[in-house]
Amino acid sequence: MNKLIEIKNVTAAYGVKTVLRNVTVNLYEGDFLGIIGPNGGGKTTLLKIILRLLPAVSGSICFYKEGKEIPSLNIGYLPQMNQIDKKFPISVKEVIASGLVSEKRLFRSFSAKQHERINDVMKQMGLEELSTRPIGELSGGQLQRVLLGRSIVSCPEVLILDEPSSYIDKRFESHFNHLLKEINRKSAIILVSHDIGTVLSMVKNIACVNETLHYHAGVDIAEDWLDEAYTCPVDLIGHGDLPRRVLRKH
Repeated sequence: MNKLIEIKNVTAAYGVKTVLRNVTVNLYEGDFLGIIGPNGGGKTTLLKIILRLLPAVSGSICFYKEGKEIPSLNIGYLPQMNQIDKKFPISVKEVIASGLVSEKRLFRSFSAKQHERINDVMKQMGLEELSTRPIGELSGGQLQRVLLGRSIVSCPEVLILDEPSSYIDKRFESHFNHLLKEINRKSAIILVSHDIGTVLSMVKNIACVNETLHYHAGVDIAEDWLDEAYTCPVDLIGHGDLPRRVLRKH
């Protein structure tokens, strides 16, 4: 399986405060990597390193396509809900179309093929009837679909989801999970969440970030692995086919 991203011995800091230390992990084609960890453990910082929004203090991050190193990858990004300005005057279709801005020639309109791709994504997200609606009038679940549409309209090699459960809309949750499985057929996915149960029910491999990074192939993890990764005890509680995880007092 071809490698897409190689993160090797990365250390990251804000000023004098080290947030990540000697982190090493790879992402491969078709992967669905879940990233868990305690608040302040460095999960979002790792995303910033991958997105090149924050330079590493040391170490390297390399991108690959078909086995060859390349300068960058097409990466789609679904940010946390609290990073979205719902007062900004922009429609559903315009938000999704903004995911193609980097492909559009300056001062030119979108091509017919690009318009077709935008319309296909709106249909995939079930947003055809909301295309002209301002985002400020949307529910949390509707906005989630819009932003997910924006992040995949460019057909990214990698899709990054930062705390997608922050979009509280239980009616859309099962459909959202189905959409991610569909997207994963074409794009590798990195999903970051503090909700361990949700992560383990969706992903293929898992990593815990708590300044350092502990990687586990597959999701059949043991309690002692989580204890070591979190550096505090974690109880494992299973409910049928959907595992749940809660922290013990510590």
